[in-house]
Amino acid sequence: MSLISFIILLVIAAVCGMLGEAIAGYSLGGWVVATIIGFVGAYLGVWLASQFGLPVFFSIDVGGEAFPVVWSIIGSALLAAIFGLLTRRRVYRLR
Repeated sequence: MSLISFIILLVIAAVCGMLGEAIAGYSLGGWVVATIIGFVGAYLGVWLASQFGLPVFFSIDVGGEAFPVVWSIIGSALLAAIFGLLTRRRVYRLR
């Protein structure tokens, strides 16, 4: 894999991570965190798809590596929602 292919793969993962965070309604950080969420979401999404016997129906081939876009967005949304539920700050009012 060349450097250009790796950078393109990082950009695609960042966009998928940002879309997943937007769907979940919880942002974990900037573009670096969105890129990590995109890659981890891709692994989570593909794993869930294989567990339920679902096909990978939209993937982008970059430098010989296939990146599953739809499962990355779904996995990123699930991951961001889980982190949002676990780390959401609670505001208590004093009466």
